Amino acid sequence: MKSTRDALGEVLLEYVEDARVVVLDADTSTSTKSAEFAKKCPARFFNVGCAEQNLIATAAGFAYAGKIAVVCGYVIFATGRPWEQIRNFVAHDNLNVKIFATHGGFTNGPDGSSHHSLEDIAALRVIPNMTVIVPADYEEAKQAMRAAIEYPRPCYVRLSRTASPPVFGPDYKFAIGKAAILREGSDVTVIANGNMLWRALEAADALKREGTSVRVINFSSVKPADQEVVLKAARETGAIVTAEEHSIHGGLGSLISEILAPSYPVPMDFVAVRDRFGQSGEPEELYQAYGLTAEKIKEACLGVLRRK
Repeated sequence: MKSTRDALGEVLLEYVEDARVVVLDADTSTSTKSAEFAKKCPARFFNVGCAEQNLIATAAGFAYAGKIAVVCGYVIFATGRPWEQIRNFVAHDNLNVKIFATHGGFTNGPDGSSHHSLEDIAALRVIPNMTVIVPADYEEAKQAMRAAIEYPRPCYVRLSRTASPPVFGPDYKFAIGKAAILREGSDVTVIANGNMLWRALEAADALKREGTSVRVINFSSVKPADQEVVLKAARETGAIVTAEEHSIHGGLGSLISEILAPSYPVPMDFVAVRDRFGQSGEPEELYQAYGLTAEKIKEACLGVLRRK
């Protein structure tokens, strides 16, 4: 198993010879893996120190000068501290800045609530012009970051610290704005991304053994969103469960509700963090404590089935 932050270091090395790309970090390059790029290409690597507002402002300056500015940092700091700069400097002018942030969700476990990012998807998807991507594994993360670098708009890619089971092989094709159906099913649909996707697949397998047919959709492209695949799932299965490593407010579940409510509302439930801060603990302990498990996804599926 590998983590999605491992993919960050490897993808950046692919652009060592690409003069368009500059990489910036906020004194976390060893943890984010951007240090690999710094070793190979120190002339195009900039450590601004623990000053995330300056980090984003400097990246915007490089983008104005025609560069592709890749920003690295912990999710909670790279998206929270400089939110105003992301909005006013980067997104407002549609600049070519990429925020590749690691340690998403609970994956920075023992560091506690100050380092857990459970609000970032809501905070960034609300900003016009911002692209938001939550890859599920190492392979998808590599493809998503390559796609983001070549996509001439502001992009945010949320990455994890801890290793996770592989979901995709090299034959998988990620595309911005597209969701992927990983399991076909007729009774209920689970829409998930990030570290919750493999748990969704586990829940689907368990339900299949009990006679319930579950469709599983990987919704790594949060914005732009694949509305067509959501509406099709609602029409064909009649019930939806979302699963995300994020607050229940403003994240994937909210997005899917926004898509369905105007045109095809169906019974829904949400596996997410219920309006709470994190706490210190190993990531797997926290997933259990906050109900982010395959068993909870299974329970939610059975609940919406009863409401059909």
